[in-house]
Amino acid sequence: MVDAYYGPRELADAVDAEPLAEPRTLVADAEALLDGLEDGWLRDQVLGLHTFAGVLAGETLAYADEVERCYGVRPTFTDESVFAAAHERLDELLPGEGTLAERFEEWEKSIRIPTEQVERVVAAAIDVARARTRDIVDLPDGEGVELEIVRDVPWLAFCAFEGELRSRIQVNVDLPISAVEALVLTIHETYPGHHAERAAKEQLLVRGQGLLEETIVMVPTPQSVVSEGIASLAPHLLLDGDGAQALAAVTREAGVELDVEHAQAVRRAKEPCGWASVNAALMLYEDGAQDDEVVAYARRWGLATEEVANHLLRFLKEPTSRTYVITYDAGLELCRAWVGDDPARFRKLLTEQVRVRDLVGATR
Repeated sequence: MVDAYYGPRELADAVDAEPLAEPRTLVADAEALLDGLEDGWLRDQVLGLHTFAGVLAGETLAYADEVERCYGVRPTFTDESVFAAAHERLDELLPGEGTLAERFEEWEKSIRIPTEQVERVVAAAIDVARARTRDIVDLPDGEGVELEIVRDVPWLAFCAFEGELRSRIQVNVDLPISAVEALVLTIHETYPGHHAERAAKEQLLVRGQGLLEETIVMVPTPQSVVSEGIASLAPHLLLDGDGAQALAAVTREAGVELDVEHAQAVRRAKEPCGWASVNAALMLYEDGAQDDEVVAYARRWGLATEEVANHLLRFLKEPTSRTYVITYDAGLELCRAWVGDDPARFRKLLTEQVRVRDLVGATR
């Protein structure tokens, strides 16, 4: 449930010294907190935790209800005509022989980063992304990241914020990574994505305003929708902007020539297919679909390889990420609509406590 904590050490020590609380106790604690909280950002997070504690305590909730109560957005089944339209656009961008899925896979293979080069590419991309991010938001003095290559985890990349303006960035090399994907995940996890958000909020909200609640990042809460929305929008800001060629040069040095403009066109065309993952979760948890049906669906509509589709299934079966899957596409949709063409609004997302309710209002 805790993505990151960097608050007072004595609080962490006190918690570590206690026995694990029973889920029903957590439910009661959350209810007591809610009784004393006014409507606002903090109450939103406690509502999410209250819901998740209830599920741990054995409460039965429909999957869509659980997601909505945790994150403030409700998953609905995306009509497959949306994916079909996206496939038509991709057909035009990826001409050739074979099925669209085969052509998409071949295109990704053609720009794949050799596993032994991934660390070098990501490290170099971090430097470029940091420089470009300084044009968007003031990065506090002393912030920075450490890069770690990992295997056998249910995600592709992860930003572990450790406080003192520092993050540990982990990249999973079990799955193949294309050049554009390497750039996207780097920006997503670092600048101006997850790390930039956490560092800016530590500096401005924790140190500047004493908002202790910002020192803990909880997974099953609306905070995750905003954070993933920021991180999912961030690559578009850099790869559609002046920094695109500098980022492409990073992959060129690793021996992979990347046409950024074409790659971004492919990404934008495929973007609606991301909702196929949410459909897959609804199939699994509301319709009782079998594992092989979920994998086949992700391959058919999400254009996932068998390897990636099985990875998605694993992600959907993790206790927390089974509901977390909505945060990426819903977060991107909400943050993009709210930001529009106003860089100041993206800066606000990085530096202030913006509620999911506020973002939802911008899409209506």
